[in-house]
Formats: sequence, C-alpha cells, structure tokens
Amino acid sequence: MRKGIAIAGTIAVDEIKKIASFPDKSELSPIQSVSLSHGGAVANCGISIARIDPEVPIEVVALVGEDEKGSFLQKRLKGYQNIDVSQLKIVGDTPFTDVFHDASDHTRTFFTYKGNAHLFNENTINLDELNASILHIAYILLLDGLDREDGEYGTKMARLLKAAQEKGLKTSIDIVSERGSRYQKIVPPSLKYTNYCIINEIEAGKTVGVDLRDRSGMLKTHEISGVLSKLMGLGVKDWVVIHTPEGSFGYDGAEFHSVPSLKLESSAIKGTVGAGDAYLAGTLYGAYKGLSIAESMKIGTAAAASSLLEEDSTSGVQRFEKLVSMYRSFPKNNEIDI
Repeated sequence: MRKGIAIAGTIAVDEIKKIASFPDKSELSPIQSVSLSHGGAVANCGISIARIDPEVPIEVVALVGEDEKGSFLQKRLKGYQNIDVSQLKIVGDTPFTDVFHDASDHTRTFFTYKGNAHLFNENTINLDELNASILHIAYILLLDGLDREDGEYGTKMARLLKAAQEKGLKTSIDIVSERGSRYQKIVPPSLKYTNYCIINEIEAGKTVGVDLRDRSGMLKTHEISGVLSKLMGLGVKDWVVIHTPEGSFGYDGAEFHSVPSLKLESSAIKGTVGAGDAYLAGTLYGAYKGLSIAESMKIGTAAAASSLLEEDSTSGVQRFEKLVSMYRSFPKNNEIDI
C-alpha cells in the first residue's frame, strides 16, 4: 500500500539579503543582513510537510552538486527523520538564488542560477522505487528537461505525470512565476495528467490567457471562477486551487470555494520567501489526509501565514494542530465572493 508524499524537481540554496528598499537601475541600496536557507519546491515543500506532521513519510527527488551548497541542502533535509533522501543525486553545480528582501514592503526579488537544474528530466525519477501515494513535481517553466516538447504527450513533464498516474500515484504540480508567453504552450499538456493544481493568480491567469489583476494591481474577482473552470477543463482530475494574498479559491469540479487569508500585523511579518510553497504544502497535506478541499485550503492558508513569521521559508511552519487553531483564532480578511 502506498504511503506518503514525494516531492520532486527544483531545489536550491537561497541567500537572503535584506535591503532597506529596492534600488532603481544604477542606484545603490545597502544590504542590512545576509542569511542562508534552503529553497525550491523540494526543500520548501518537503520540510514544510515534515514540520506539519512528522509522521508522514516524505521522499525527495532532486539534483544537488558536489559542492558546499549541495552539502548544506543535504544536511538540512537529513535533519528531519521522516524525509527520505535516497533519490537525491549528486551532479553538476547546485542551483542558488539571491533573494533580495525589501524591508520597506516585505516584497522579494529573485536572481536565480539554474546550475544542474537543466539536467533534471523524466529519467531522474525512478517511479518504481517510490512508495508515496502523491507525487508533487515543481516547477513547470523552470525544469528545462521536463519542459521539452514530447511528440505524444506535449511535454516531457506530461509524459512523466502520465506514467506516475499509471503506477497508482496521484499527481500534483506547481508553476514558477515568470514574464513571457510560454505558459499557454508548456503548462496545459501537464494538466491532463494532474490531480492537484495549486498555483498563484499570476500563473493561473497566464496559463489560460486571462489577467487576474487590473492595471492598478487589484484582483479581478469576477474572473476567478472562470479561470478555475478553464484550468479544470484542461484536464485536472481533482482540485484546482488559486492562492493570492487576499485569499484562496478552489474548484473540485462540483463547487467553488473561497477561503479568506489571515490578517497579520505588518510588524510581525519577517519574510515572504516560501509562502507559496508553504501554502501548497499545507493544502497538499490536507489532500493526503483526506480532508475536503475547503479544509485543506484553510490548512494551506495557516501554513502560509505561519511561514511569514520567520525570515526563511519553513522555520515558521507549525504542526497541523496549531495550524487548525491558528486559522480558527486569527482575524481574517473579508471573504471574497466568486
């Protein structure tokens, strides 16, 4: 019987640099502090789920380099007894990201070195060796080997997801937010073989060609249900979830759901690195435990909020019971009718 969650794909070291404010081109902004953390879906989601429930078996599949950054990531992952690192492979240079955290508004800007990420492909994961019941792969648009065209399935990612489903795994995907027009070509083939699509409003809108924010940055709430339906129509089998700072929105093919985000004092927010991964981890954990889509979204919301209370991506994430209590007790933003 399959048990646990496998997280595969992007991993990196985040070097978080706090600055007073982000400068314009050719201007200088002093760095106030520098810290090192794990990053990418494999580390962020894997460790977040391990923190939510130390009893859930977690398998991580990624490429790390035989270098100082690779050793750092291995040490972090091995610090959790329920994380299995046997499918970590050592090759090339470890990817890293310079994360510039703007102290004035808590936004962050990323400069990424892909390193060995281009080597990750459909052959990196040995599906026969996985014991998990859910396989999450991320990020589409960042894993060059899986974004490649496939004559039969559209992309290599789609081929891999199809193979995983045929072996009895449920599949989950995430997308990286980027500028450009690749979304509508590269993302849809994978959705045909996806059980859980948990992405943000930028990624969701660009995948179906709808801008979910207006020119002033306001969320176009009247467009959300349509985007959820379009994503489900591309083949997602179980849940489509869109998370935003204002709240999150889900569709299970039968009913739309809206879950408000939690209100946090701005002074309590220490960092926003990894909040999206924390949301996904909480929501995917709910799916794994058989919770409804709405209850899972609440766990994801609390996990994301708790991650904001620390500078790095995972150390603020709490145990499941605390997340339940946190969602119930914290003040919330207004629920958005979609």
